[in-house]
Amino acid sequence: MPAKPSERQYRNLSVPLSVRTIDGGAKKRFDTDYYVEGYATTFNDPYVLYEDFNGTKYTEIISPDALREADMSDVIMQFDHAGKVLARMSNGTLIVEPDEHGLFIAADLSRSQAARDAYEEIQAELVTCMSWAFTVAADEYDRETHTTTITRVKKVYDVSAVSLPADPNTEISARNLLNGAIEQSRKELARRKYALAKARATLAIANSRKV
Repeated sequence: MPAKPSERQYRNLSVPLSVRTIDGGAKKRFDTDYYVEGYATTFNDPYVLYEDFNGTKYTEIISPDALREADMSDVIMQFDHAGKVLARMSNGTLIVEPDEHGLFIAADLSRSQAARDAYEEIQAELVTCMSWAFTVAADEYDRETHTTTITRVKKVYDVSAVSLPADPNTEISARNLLNGAIEQSRKELARRKYALAKARATLAIANSRKV
């Protein structure tokens, strides 16, 4: 049930995007007063993508190997996946790299007024979450648990600071990815209901003949 290779996916993460000051403990990745870091996604950490009208929850997991061959040649950082570029890898203001926990990002938001404004909003905790945009190269679906495991990401386009922990883009892309699985689940539920109704009707007829 792989997504279309050209279909861009969006996922939000509840792990907070944070600001670190000069004396904030662990070493910063950029020598700047406008430093932020966080995780765009985590590995082996199931999250609910979608819940259908029957209450069936469809979950997703990012494999630790999913980003091993991903194209991350010039990822950019934006706000809500739109507008001005706040930082980017090609000019040395953005680090995007997978580690044992997930897809780590660190950014120097000092190079433009828009970037500095974004830093102030993050520092004030007006903007607290991360999201990322990517395309899927390969995935696996477990019909019993309704869980999709993304095993290979084709390309990472951007990481974004987001104003809300969930946004319409996330839900739309998740539903697009899951359309086949949701439709199959609906057909299976309909088939079971039909089989149960047929069995009850057969039993009722048999009981009526005994009377």
